[in-house]
Amino acid sequence: MQYMLLIHANEAGFARLTPEEGRKAMAGYGAYNEVLKQAKVLVGGDRLKPSAMTSTVRVADGKPIVKDGPFAETKEQLGGYYLIDVANLDEAIKWAAKCPGAHHGTVEVRAIWTGEQ
Repeated sequence: MQYMLLIHANEAGFARLTPEEGRKAMAGYGAYNEVLKQAKVLVGGDRLKPSAMTSTVRVADGKPIVKDGPFAETKEQLGGYYLIDVANLDEAIKWAAKCPGAHHGTVEVRAIWTGEQ
Protein backbone atom coordinates (compact mmCIF):
# COMPACT_ATOMS: atom_id res chain seq x y z
CA MET A 1 0.00 0.00 0.00
CA GLN A 2 1.33 3.44 -0.84
CA TYR A 3 1.56 6.27 1.66
CA MET A 4 2.57 9.88 1.25
CA LEU A 5 4.80 11.28 3.99
CA LEU A 6 4.20 15.04 3.92
CA ILE A 7 6.92 17.00 5.69
CA HIS A 8 5.73 20.20 7.38
CA ALA A 9 8.27 22.55 8.97
CA ASN A 10 8.83 26.22 9.68
CA GLU A 11 10.66 27.54 6.61
CA ALA A 12 12.13 30.39 8.64
CA GLY A 13 13.97 27.85 10.77
CA PHE A 14 15.94 26.60 7.80
CA ALA A 15 16.75 30.16 6.74
CA ARG A 16 18.39 30.75 10.14
CA LEU A 17 20.72 27.75 9.90
CA THR A 18 24.42 28.35 9.43
CA PRO A 19 25.90 26.83 6.26
CA GLU A 20 27.34 23.98 8.35
CA GLU A 21 23.99 23.34 10.07
CA GLY A 22 22.30 23.37 6.65
CA ARG A 23 24.76 20.79 5.29
CA LYS A 24 24.19 18.62 8.37
CA ALA A 25 20.40 18.83 7.97
CA MET A 26 20.58 17.92 4.28
CA ALA A 27 22.96 15.04 5.06
CA GLY A 28 20.28 13.66 7.39
CA TYR A 29 17.78 13.64 4.55
CA GLY A 30 20.36 12.06 2.22
CA ALA A 31 20.93 9.26 4.72
CA TYR A 32 17.18 8.79 5.12
CA ASN A 33 16.82 8.56 1.33
CA GLU A 34 19.43 5.81 1.22
CA VAL A 35 17.75 3.82 4.01
CA LEU A 36 14.40 4.02 2.17
CA LYS A 37 16.07 2.88 -1.08
CA GLN A 38 17.88 0.00 0.60
CA ALA A 39 14.62 -1.15 2.18
CA LYS A 40 13.02 -0.96 -1.30
CA VAL A 41 10.07 1.09 -0.04
CA LEU A 42 10.84 4.42 -1.74
CA VAL A 43 8.60 5.21 -4.71
CA GLY A 44 9.53 8.88 -4.99
CA GLY A 45 9.97 12.15 -3.18
CA ASP A 46 11.27 15.68 -3.47
CA ARG A 47 11.95 18.88 -1.66
CA LEU A 48 9.58 21.70 -2.55
CA LYS A 49 10.39 25.33 -3.28
CA PRO A 50 9.41 27.83 -0.53
CA SER A 51 5.71 28.39 0.08
CA ALA A 52 6.05 32.03 -1.02
CA MET A 53 6.46 30.65 -4.55
CA THR A 54 3.11 28.87 -4.33
CA SER A 55 0.14 29.64 -6.55
CA THR A 56 -3.30 28.72 -5.26
CA VAL A 57 -6.09 28.13 -7.80
CA ARG A 58 -9.83 28.08 -7.18
CA VAL A 59 -12.66 28.19 -9.68
CA ALA A 60 -15.61 30.49 -9.05
CA ASP A 61 -18.41 31.02 -11.55
CA GLY A 62 -16.44 28.94 -14.03
CA LYS A 63 -13.39 31.21 -13.91
CA PRO A 64 -10.06 30.42 -12.29
CA ILE A 65 -8.97 32.68 -9.46
CA VAL A 66 -5.23 32.53 -8.92
CA LYS A 67 -3.63 33.73 -5.70
CA ASP A 68 0.11 34.01 -5.14
CA GLY A 69 1.29 32.37 -1.94
CA PRO A 70 0.02 29.50 0.16
CA PHE A 71 -3.63 28.75 0.85
CA ALA A 72 -3.35 29.56 4.55
CA GLU A 73 -0.97 31.34 6.87
CA THR A 74 0.51 28.69 9.16
CA LYS A 75 3.54 28.25 11.38
CA GLU A 76 4.62 25.20 9.38
CA GLN A 77 4.70 24.87 5.60
CA LEU A 78 4.76 21.82 3.36
CA GLY A 79 8.41 21.50 2.45
CA GLY A 80 8.67 18.11 0.82
CA TYR A 81 7.33 14.60 0.57
CA TYR A 82 8.16 10.95 0.24
CA LEU A 83 5.96 8.40 -1.47
CA ILE A 84 6.56 4.97 0.04
CA ASP A 85 5.12 1.52 -0.58
CA VAL A 86 4.77 -0.51 2.61
CA ALA A 87 2.51 -3.22 4.02
CA ASN A 88 0.31 -1.09 6.27
CA LEU A 89 -0.20 2.13 8.23
CA ASP A 90 1.88 0.93 11.18
CA GLU A 91 4.88 0.44 8.91
CA ALA A 92 4.32 3.85 7.29
CA ILE A 93 4.25 5.48 10.73
CA LYS A 94 7.53 3.79 11.64
CA TRP A 95 9.13 5.23 8.49
CA ALA A 96 7.65 8.67 9.22
CA ALA A 97 9.19 8.60 12.70
CA LYS A 98 12.63 8.00 11.13
CA CYS A 99 12.28 11.00 8.79
CA PRO A 100 14.47 13.98 9.78
CA GLY A 101 11.40 16.20 9.32
CA ALA A 102 9.74 14.57 12.31
CA HIS A 103 12.56 15.95 14.49
CA HIS A 104 12.12 19.61 13.52
CA GLY A 105 8.53 19.68 12.30
CA THR A 106 5.70 17.29 11.55
CA VAL A 107 5.36 14.40 9.12
CA GLU A 108 1.78 13.75 8.01
CA VAL A 109 1.12 10.16 6.90
CA ARG A 110 -1.62 9.80 4.33
CA ALA A 111 -2.67 6.71 2.37
CA ILE A 112 -2.93 7.01 -1.40
CA TRP A 113 -6.51 6.58 -2.61
CA THR A 114 -6.85 3.54 -4.83
CA GLY A 115 -10.63 3.53 -5.10
CA GLU A 116 -10.73 0.26 -3.18
CA GLN A 117 -10.56 1.75 0.31
